[in-house]
Amino acid sequence: MKNLDDLINVAKIQELIKREDPQEKATRRILWVLAIIGAITAIAGIAYAVYRYFTPDYLDDFDDDFDDDFDDDFFDDEEEAKLSSKED
Repeated sequence: MKNLDDLINVAKIQELIKREDPQEKATRRILWVLAIIGAITAIAGIAYAVYRYFTPDYLDDFDDDFDDDFDDDFFDDEEEAKLSSKED
C-alpha cells in the first residue's frame, strides 16, 4: 500500500506543477491573436509591395508629353509687356 500511496502523491505533485494560471492562459491567447494579426498584416504588406512593383505607372507616360506640348512662352510675353509698360 505504501507504493500506491507514493504513486498517488507523486501524481498529485505533478498535477500541481503542471497546473496553469488562468491569467497566463489568457495572456497566451492574446499573444496568439496578435501573432496571427501580425502575420496577416505582413503578408498583406508584401502583396501590396509586389503589386506596386509590377504595376506600371501610367502617369509617367503622360507627364513627359504634357511638358512638350505646352510651352511657357506666353508667360514670358506677359512679363515683357509689363516691363515695357513700366518703363513708359
